[in-house]
Amino acid sequence: MFRTELNPRQAHTPLTLQHQILTTGSCFADAIGNRFVTYKFNCLANPFGINYNPQAIHKALRYAIHNQLPHEHTYLISQGIHLNYDFHSAFGSLDKGILKQKLSNIIGVSHQFLKNTNWLLITYGTAWVYTRADTCEIVANCHKVPSSNFNKELLTQKKFLESFDTFYQELLALNPGINLILTVSPVRHVKDTLEMNSVSKAVLRLTCHTLSERYERVHYFPAFEMMMDDLRDYRFYKADMIHPSAEAEAYIWQKFLHAFADEPTKKFIAEWTGIMQALQHKPFHPASEAHQQFVKNTIQKLESLANVVNVERELNQLKAQLL
Repeated sequence: MFRTELNPRQAHTPLTLQHQILTTGSCFADAIGNRFVTYKFNCLANPFGINYNPQAIHKALRYAIHNQLPHEHTYLISQGIHLNYDFHSAFGSLDKGILKQKLSNIIGVSHQFLKNTNWLLITYGTAWVYTRADTCEIVANCHKVPSSNFNKELLTQKKFLESFDTFYQELLALNPGINLILTVSPVRHVKDTLEMNSVSKAVLRLTCHTLSERYERVHYFPAFEMMMDDLRDYRFYKADMIHPSAEAEAYIWQKFLHAFADEPTKKFIAEWTGIMQALQHKPFHPASEAHQQFVKNTIQKLESLANVVNVERELNQLKAQLL
C-alpha cells in the first residue's frame, strides 16, 4: 500500500552456476560482476574498466571479439601518464610498452572468455559522448585532456542501434549461443545537469527496449526502474546521494536472481551466504571447544559443495584454525 514494488518477469532461459558470465559497462557492471565472483560464478567482471557510453562499450567489446589491439592514434600522454582513449585510466602507465602489454593481456583474456560465455551483461551509463576534434572518434575516457579537444553531443537512438547491431552480429559470429542482458545504470550524471541526465537515460532506456524487442537473445533487466521507482528514498543512496547504497545493491541483486537464476543456483547462493558469514566470524577464544566444533561443522558444509565449486581456499583458511 505504501510502496511500488517492481518484480521483473522471469527469463525463459535460466542462468545457472555452471554458466560463464562477462559483465561490462558502468559502475553497476562492477557491482553485479563482483557479486558473481563472490558467489563462485565463472565471471569476468568489467575487464575493460568502468565505461559509460554505448559506442565506447561496443568498441571495447569488438576489440575483444577480434582479439585486436587499439590503433596507435588512440594512445596519448596526459600529466606524464601513458593512456588510451578507448580504455579506463586504471590501465595507465609511466611506460607506453607496459600500457600496451596490459591492453594486449586483457583483450586476449576477454577474447578467449567470450568464445564460451553464456551471458554478457552490459550496463549503459550515459548517452552523452565526447568526440575527438582531430579524428571525430568517440572516446571512452577524456583522461583530463582539455575540453577544447572534444565535442560533446547526445548520442541518437539511430547511432546507438547501428553501433549495437554491428557489435552484436560480430559477437554472434564468435559465439552463436550467447545471451545478453542489458541494463541502464541508475547513477545520475549530475555534471550533465539533472535535466540532461534525464534526456540521456531516456535515450538509453528506449534503445534497450527496442533491442530487447528486436533480438530474442537480448534481455532487459530493470535496475534503473528499481532504483528510481521501487527504492525511491535517499536512505538507499550512499553519502554522495548519487550511487546506490550497499543495501540497494543487495536488493537489486536479489531481484536479479529472482528473474534469471534457476532454483539450484538460488539454493547454492543461500548456502554460500551462510558459509561466508561463518568465514568472517572472529572468535574471542579460537581454542575453545565451541569454536573448534564450529570450524569442523563449517568444513563439512564446504566439503559437501566441493563437487559444485572450488572451495580449496576457504577450506585451507578454516583448517588453519584447527588445533
